[in-house]
Amino acid sequence: MAKIVVINGNPSLTSRLQAVIEYLEKILSDSGIEVSRIDVAKLPPEDLIHTKFESEPIVKANGLLAEADAVIVASPVYKASYTGVLKTFLDLVPQKGFAGKITLPLFIGGSMAHLLAIDYALKPVLSALGARYILGGVYTVDSQVVRKEDGGMEIAEELKLRLNAALEELVSETRLRSEMKQQNNQLKL
Repeated sequence: MAKIVVINGNPSLTSRLQAVIEYLEKILSDSGIEVSRIDVAKLPPEDLIHTKFESEPIVKANGLLAEADAVIVASPVYKASYTGVLKTFLDLVPQKGFAGKITLPLFIGGSMAHLLAIDYALKPVLSALGARYILGGVYTVDSQVVRKEDGGMEIAEELKLRLNAALEELVSETRLRSEMKQQNNQLKL
C-alpha cells in the first residue's frame, strides 16, 4: 500500500487550508492510500527554533517522512513565500529527506499575485532536500474555500476539479514508482 504524508506548514489548524487538506486526505484514504500528517504547528516550538534534530517529536515526524512514498507540502502564502513555521521544519529534515519521493506542493493565498511562490520559493528548497519528482502543484485563493455559517467550509467545484486532477497524478506516479521499486528488488534477488 502506498504511503503519503501531508506536511501542513500552516500555523493555524482551523484555516481554509485545513479544509483543503482534509478534502485531500479523505480522497486518498478512500482510494486505499495510507495517509499521515505532520502538523508543524503541533511540534514543540523550541525544538523547531533551536533545531533539535534529536527531539522525539522531530525524529517521529522525520520517520513519517522517511516511510512515505509521496509527500504533499501545504502552506499558506505569507509575504510572497511559504510560512516560517514550514521553513523551521524543513530545516530539520535530513539532507536527502525528499529523495525518491513524489512531491505535490499545495499553497493557498489571498490573491493570484503569489501564484509563482511555489516555483520560486518552495521548489528550490525541496530540490535541495533531494526532491527530483516535484509535481506542478496546486495554488488556490482564499475565495475558493468559503466559511459557512455553521462553521464548516465549502470548497469551490473548480478547485475540487484541480485538486482531484493533482491527486490523480500523484497517486498514479506513486503507484508507478512503487511498482518499479518492486521490480528492481525482484531483479536483485
